[in-house]
Amino acid sequence: MRVVDLRSDTVTRPGPAMRRAMAEAEVGDDVWGDDPTVSKLQAVAAERFGHEGSLFFPSGTQSNLAALLTWCARGDEVLLGAEAHTFIHEGGGAAALGSIHSHALANDADGAVDPAKVARAIKPRDNHFARTRLLALENTLDGKVVPQQRLEAACAVAKQHGLVTHLDGARLMNAVVKTGRPAAELARPFDSLSLCLSKGLGAPVGSLLFGSAAFLDGARRWRKVLGGGMRQVGVLAAAGLYALEHHVDRLAEDHANAALLGERLANVEGLTVEPVQTNMVWLQVAPALAQGFVGRLAARGVLASGAERVRFVTHLDVSREDVLRAAEVVREVARASAP
Repeated sequence: MRVVDLRSDTVTRPGPAMRRAMAEAEVGDDVWGDDPTVSKLQAVAAERFGHEGSLFFPSGTQSNLAALLTWCARGDEVLLGAEAHTFIHEGGGAAALGSIHSHALANDADGAVDPAKVARAIKPRDNHFARTRLLALENTLDGKVVPQQRLEAACAVAKQHGLVTHLDGARLMNAVVKTGRPAAELARPFDSLSLCLSKGLGAPVGSLLFGSAAFLDGARRWRKVLGGGMRQVGVLAAAGLYALEHHVDRLAEDHANAALLGERLANVEGLTVEPVQTNMVWLQVAPALAQGFVGRLAARGVLASGAERVRFVTHLDVSREDVLRAAEVVREVARASAP
């Protein structure tokens, strides 16, 4: 039985061409700045995103944390969305390791944070309050492309009040493909941003952190402190280069497969499909069906995540045929689970 793994786009595996690029990569000691493949990846990515430079990290969690630690001192405050990955899914690292105060603002239905909420949340210069230093946003958020004009509006308010801005752009290339707008245009409002290479882009490891030379100088120190200084890491950077060169445009296939899955699951009793934009399908499962629902899917060879709100993520290791099979399994399990 072929398993269709739709838990996340992090489960992708490097194909033969990517593995060849990794095996043939020229390497050096990156902590000394001597790895030519890492240097090439950082330069190529920075040019594409319109930033002065970029820095290769082992993970998106670490690159986001390094950004927060670079921008914020102990006791400073970061404003971010209440649904943001940085707020919910990164282990509270900003507080645990940086003594940074997080102020979560409700995300609107489109994933944006209302600029008026940002303005109200910025603290006055008063010793009673944390010093609001940073606005951190996310795009895409739960598979939704956040409207660019709303991101720009929130950043404009932040900068009017002297804040710096960071974007968790783990899946920003999905937004690039969905909107048809250049990466540099989507990145422009932000002083720093992170991009994950090991999600839909299909590299086995790695994220990039973008910003000015001065910002990256500070982030490089924090990368070392956080244990992210790597040596002959060109073997991994080569996979990232290959992904940027060959796996961006093909994200449209993942979007099409997700849309197909959403269509096939529409109008199934007990299931409600949320609107699909990129490579994520969110399924609301009626309480009467939810108990053990994901486990029953797994027993039939379809892997998903969640309970009453179930997530399916398409990626380069999932074909159209896999999606059709997964849809049929979900429909059958739903019918069999009905009271």
